[in-house]
Amino acid sequence: MESCIGIALEDTSLLADICGVNDYNLRVLERLMGGRVFSRGNEIFLETADSEEREVFRRLLDQLVESVEDGLPASPDLITALHATLTPEGAASCSDSFRDACVQIPGGFGKVFPRTPNQTLYLRGLATHDISFAVGPAGTGKTYLAVAWALRELLSKNRRKLVLTRPVVEAGESLGYLPGDLGQKISPYLRPLYDSMEALVPYETVRRLEESRAIEIAPLAYMRGRSLNHCVVILDEAQNTTKEQMKMFLTRLGEKSAAVITGDITQIDLPRKTDSGLVHALELLSGLDGIFVCRMDGRDVVRNPLVKRIIQAYESE
Repeated sequence: MESCIGIALEDTSLLADICGVNDYNLRVLERLMGGRVFSRGNEIFLETADSEEREVFRRLLDQLVESVEDGLPASPDLITALHATLTPEGAASCSDSFRDACVQIPGGFGKVFPRTPNQTLYLRGLATHDISFAVGPAGTGKTYLAVAWALRELLSKNRRKLVLTRPVVEAGESLGYLPGDLGQKISPYLRPLYDSMEALVPYETVRRLEESRAIEIAPLAYMRGRSLNHCVVILDEAQNTTKEQMKMFLTRLGEKSAAVITGDITQIDLPRKTDSGLVHALELLSGLDGIFVCRMDGRDVVRNPLVKRIIQAYESE
């Protein structure tokens, strides 16, 4: 098999973990490597004649075995994240192991791994800055990773509260005219944040944190006049803030608090002639000491390969 490279596993007990249930991990490897991947005996093979691909495959399997021996499950997310660090751009932007940036949520469903170099930088930025911006198209993980990091901070008792907020512009009417209490009024707008939380921790955990007010939801307009201490604040869909709203939000940050602002500047729903507060803030604050900005693009889309192609088609229009 001259067009194949085979990697032998010294510990044959690892083979089942590496291959996954019904060899699902091998299909993940095939997608990433662009060639047929299969196992035989205690070896895993990649069909390719490309010497660079052979070297990437060898290093990927070595790191995957090392990770499994360290106690990490051989999940598709782990494999994808490892592969991202072995690409030329990944090696250039990630000088340390991506595993240093993974998020372990107490009582959560498992570790959350960055799956692209930009996602790795994003998680590191969250850990080292009081104010972080993440901008990019749908499916790049900017909200999901922010929620994962925030839940880790909350459930590790590093922060006392998680505040979730976003501007309400789609309804075309005041919240006061919507049925229900404040939580019921704003809940549909914060559904993406709830989806992320429920994918990371059991629903009962989310409900318990809400009942104890450790998780609070609030429309952006209700943030005025507050001072937020010892908490993480996530402002989602920030492209729909006005300049005045963004300034108001950023100045709410109190002692030992962190703010994460996420948005997609290609999907601004504000009325015409209204400047986006997110666009303005990025122009004004980028480079300011203590503020981190992560700019994602189509290469960071991890939701679905088709979503990546759709975004690329729109960007090239």
